[in-house]
Amino acid sequence: MTPTPTPTATLPATLTAALALLLLPALPAAAQQVDLELVLLADATGSITAQEIAFQRQGYASAITHPEVLAAIAGTAYGSIALTYVEWGQADSQHVVVPWTVIAGPEEAAAFAEGLVTGPRAASGRNAIGAALLFGKELIEGNEIEGWRRIIDFSADSANNHNGPDIAGARAEVLAAGITINGLAVACRGCAQSWSTPEGLQQAFAERIIGGPGAFVVTAETEGTFAEAVRRKLILEISGLHGHPVLAAGMAAPAVPGAPLAAPRPDN
Repeated sequence: MTPTPTPTATLPATLTAALALLLLPALPAAAQQVDLELVLLADATGSITAQEIAFQRQGYASAITHPEVLAAIAGTAYGSIALTYVEWGQADSQHVVVPWTVIAGPEEAAAFAEGLVTGPRAASGRNAIGAALLFGKELIEGNEIEGWRRIIDFSADSANNHNGPDIAGARAEVLAAGITINGLAVACRGCAQSWSTPEGLQQAFAERIIGGPGAFVVTAETEGTFAEAVRRKLILEISGLHGHPVLAAGMAAPAVPGAPLAAPRPDN
């Protein structure tokens, strides 16, 4: 007697299709597109007191929520920017106070500002400017955001580099990656450096730190002009005016009382 063949089990077509999809290689998620990726690198070295840390953060919090800054964001090609705030110290001490945040309106800006004023201080030590610049580059290249423009906004009360990678090498690496470096020179009180004057510090930033198309320095000479300097600088960066042909030709941008702009570097 010939045995009856056992029927071959078949899967429903929908289940077969679902299993086939599961076996496909995962595709990378599309990067979120914004007009600008901006790293705010703020000085948290030993010369900066806890009170000054709080003052700096409040200045940035006030600036990012200011109606003029929000209007600049709304006026960009994508209507949004990506922002992160980092405090830097010695070569192994960089701290992300507020991680990458896409800001398209007042709600996101307010949340970013809240994170700024409530986050703990963690960075410390003597100046490692080169390490800070390279850390900013890593943050830009390692996020899941695609910015039409990419900028590191570096602030400090000195142009000294006491440890870690040298400034010139780090700066060259950042610029080679297509990232612009702008500067906020915070007038140092009681410093002994030759650039301890606002004019001297601004010149040191212009010669040693900033770079890229239309790169510029804003100098905040007093506590009273700090928030205004930050706000104007953010507006220039967000709106793209830092790369305007007039600025690139070496002419000053609209002046802020107590916060003049240095001419862009001629070698960029």
